[in-house]
Amino acid sequence: MTINKALLALALGVALAACSNAEQANSSAEGAAEAAADAQAAANETTDPAVAETAQTAANDAAAAADAAADAAADASAAGTDAAAEQAADAADHAETAAEDAKDAAEEVKP
Repeated sequence: MTINKALLALALGVALAACSNAEQANSSAEGAAEAAADAQAAANETTDPAVAETAQTAANDAAAAADAAADAAADASAAGTDAAAEQAADAADHAETAAEDAKDAAEEVKP
């Protein structure tokens, strides 16, 4: 294999890795958005005033995590290096988990 072919193969490998990180981050952002919507639905269904504020706070937390996941997905897509794309994808995964946890909290307090 010539040096040019080797460099081309390396560049394609890096591009493929960056794409998979961006796809992972986008998937996490979608999951976080779904969790935020579910959390808001749970908060809207809460009729007990004593827990309505708690449910709404959890829904707000889920929405903030979804925003963070979307930002991380954008960062992963724009990342100039594979390491940066991987970090952004990991951040999106953590934000999705936070959104799901907040959704669970909102659903736990609804009647």
